[in-house]
Amino acid sequence: MVIWADPAKSDLRAIHDFIASDSKYYAKKVVQDIMDTTNILEEYPRSGRKAP
Repeated sequence: MVIWADPAKSDLRAIHDFIASDSKYYAKKVVQDIMDTTNILEEYPRSGRKAP
């Protein structure tokens, strides 16, 4: 399970609010896509690339 830090939650809300000023639908979709992507880490915690 991904545990979101308070600053990360705040950033996600800010992303939502910024996009929502143009489209509430896409704001919700973008946030949901981010949440879905982070949820993949539960099943595949070593996915992704190594930072140099």
